[in-house]
Amino acid sequence: MRSAVEIIFNSRQSLEASVDVEPDNAGSQASREWFDATWVRLGCEPLRPSGKILLLDKILGVADALGHAQLQENPQMLQEFASHTALALQKPRITVDLPGLVVGF
Repeated sequence: MRSAVEIIFNSRQSLEASVDVEPDNAGSQASREWFDATWVRLGCEPLRPSGKILLLDKILGVADALGHAQLQENPQMLQEFASHTALALQKPRITVDLPGLVVGF
């Protein structure tokens, strides 16, 4: 499956990556685990007052922690993030909107 992942950092900064992934349960689970581990490694904080952390919150948190500059300077890291996002959500078009705190597909 071809998937396009766009990350919107603000009104002037966004990045997009296209990736080819083979969606399956094992790949999806591995990507969810990658987000779990990366969330912890980067020291991300819960977005909700309840402290409950959903997969979409982890995607937003990891994108925010990695930041525009780092992802722009490191295309391999951008591709890794996009691949894991596409595998975890299994959608052909995904928008990670940081200002709006929304992951749309």
